Amino acid sequence: MLGERLQSVRKRRGLSQRELAARSGVALSLVRKVEQGERNSVRVETLRKWAEALGVTTTTLLEADGASQPESSHPDDLAPLREALQTGATDLEDVPTADGLRSAVAGAVRLYHDGQYAELTAVLPVLVKEAQTLVEQGGPDALAIRARVLQLVGSLATQTRVFDVAEIALEGAVTDAIETGDRIEAASAVITLCWLLLRERRLDEARVRAVDWADEIEPRMSRASNMELSAWGWLLLRGSAAAIRDNRPDEADEMMRLALSGAVRLGREHGSYHEYFTTFGPATVQMKRVENAIIESQPERALQLAREVSPGLRPTSDNRNRHLLDVANARVMLREYDKALDIMTQLTREAPEWLPNQHYAKDLLTTIIGRRRTLTAEMRALADAIGLEP
Repeated sequence: MLGERLQSVRKRRGLSQRELAARSGVALSLVRKVEQGERNSVRVETLRKWAEALGVTTTTLLEADGASQPESSHPDDLAPLREALQTGATDLEDVPTADGLRSAVAGAVRLYHDGQYAELTAVLPVLVKEAQTLVEQGGPDALAIRARVLQLVGSLATQTRVFDVAEIALEGAVTDAIETGDRIEAASAVITLCWLLLRERRLDEARVRAVDWADEIEPRMSRASNMELSAWGWLLLRGSAAAIRDNRPDEADEMMRLALSGAVRLGREHGSYHEYFTTFGPATVQMKRVENAIIESQPERALQLAREVSPGLRPTSDNRNRHLLDVANARVMLREYDKALDIMTQLTREAPEWLPNQHYAKDLLTTIIGRRRTLTAEMRALADAIGLEP
């Protein structure tokens, strides 16, 4: 159990519970509750603080039974997709064409980036069946198209925390993409798979996969295409995200530095809603630097970096939304609760389907509410909008 693991490492370091709490900045009461078995899971950010104080990697603490993989929420929400993945191709009255399916996938990608999850959930089972039928027919681009469809399924399932569906889809996407011989297509699927691994707290696996693939496709800067730089850069960002959470700050900084070199080479955000590949460029890297600063509990630095994100360089909306939550978190850390609430209220208007799927948002609002004696109408409305349980 997590508590036993934490206690074992703490004792080996010769620290009392009080000393660990002081070094990590985590409440003594939480240390005690975890070690006594009253809490069997905590946020990765908390584990990282303990790992830093103890001089170990976060993975060392995540090896505890039940601590490494948070439970999926609403596991039956994607039941039609799970069934489509498991049943294979079916007889269709209208046989799909490669061009028609590509167009449909482009539209589905737009739904994903716009946060239209309910509509996307209805569309994807049909796309999965059509892609599987196309593969059975042996079309020349069938595997590449199915890889894109499966990657989109994996993205939706990861976003909505239905992890079993996400893993089936993304492992399939990687396999299909590798079989096409297109390394960049395969790297795209791996980037999404690493995101899933991060959400499942499989930090070491995410870091190793990202680094291995970044090494595999490392471009020559003088000749690299925009897509090659984007793929390489995103692999490095995933690796950096895993490393910073695993208390490997030097590795995280080095990967972020390399990603920035690729972004500078691009000079702008590259990508569009009509490609699955999410955008990559200077603004995206800068936003991920903000995220790393939040993980390291450096709110002032996070806000400074956030001010340096150019408003003229637009990332995809889902990456921007996550960035805004990081900025809100910085405000919470500085006890600027009204400013944090303003950001989250903005997100309820701009991303009403995206926000309720973010445990991050729920955690932030729970913290804010816990600091107030009474709730304002704005707080109650926000709690309802993100599905915060009473």
